[in-house]
Amino acid sequence: MSAITEPLAAGRLTSDRRQPGERVFAGVSRAAGIGILVILAAVASFLIAQAAPALAAPGSALPFGDFWAYAIPLAFGTVWSAFLAMLVAVPVSIGIALFISHYAPRRLATVIGYVMDLLAAVPSVVFGLWGINTLAVTLQPAYAWLNATFGDAPVLGLFFGGTASGTGRTILTASAVLAIMVLPIITSLCREVFLQTPRLHEEASLALGATKWEMIRQAVLPFGRSGIVSACMLGLGRALGETMAVAMVLSPANVISLLLLTSTNPNTIAANIALNFPEAFGLGQNQLIATGLVLFVITLAVNMLARAILRRRAEFSGAD
Repeated sequence: MSAITEPLAAGRLTSDRRQPGERVFAGVSRAAGIGILVILAAVASFLIAQAAPALAAPGSALPFGDFWAYAIPLAFGTVWSAFLAMLVAVPVSIGIALFISHYAPRRLATVIGYVMDLLAAVPSVVFGLWGINTLAVTLQPAYAWLNATFGDAPVLGLFFGGTASGTGRTILTASAVLAIMVLPIITSLCREVFLQTPRLHEEASLALGATKWEMIRQAVLPFGRSGIVSACMLGLGRALGETMAVAMVLSPANVISLLLLTSTNPNTIAANIALNFPEAFGLGQNQLIATGLVLFVITLAVNMLARAILRRRAEFSGAD
């Protein structure tokens, strides 16, 4: 009997000794979680309180006109530019991540990983300067060719029609800059997810006669699907909220337009706030903050969608 009770007593003694530290750790963790909720609630409360006067005021009293007529084109521009950026960034990021994790030699993979991490540390203003001085000028001849070739096509004309910009400062250029900015975020997360694929799954696929690409398609991509979705949502959140680079590259107008090559481009909410807030006052500031509330809701919806997708894929990916 003593042989059984002695380990139990020793376990209780060890638990008692660790109990103060465990209580401190649990308290700190709980405080951090509650703190995040408090900060989120404080930001939401600030936005709602400051946006309320603009939402309640008639359009004739607002400096920028009717609120929804002003905010909807900005929301469209925000979502449209982020969508275009993700359209380019997601396949390129997944390709780079697969190359680093399964194709590149170890030394080369390490170098590329360092380069991607360095790219994530470049300030937005640097991307903006590069976009306006180099990328826009370089892409302008291509824009003129696309406009001349596809501008009158039945479907493609919806995107490549109009008059091509002579400066290259278009929504497509801004989206290309955004794509490069979110590239390291998506690539780094996808790379780590792909490296976590169980070795037995990969070896079993190869043992059944699969080629390396078939093994990636059968084992790596299905296992990392939830991680890919999470990485894409984080990149999308960065693209939705980017300010400085878009403000520097884009030649904006408060319009809803699918045209990619013209000088009349829909603006984004974040860039519009950055450009107009320093000179706004009174209801003008309230109206700009109200557009920030719209951006807050869009970003929150994106994150909630990401969490819902991850919960549905958790069992498939092996997460508990």
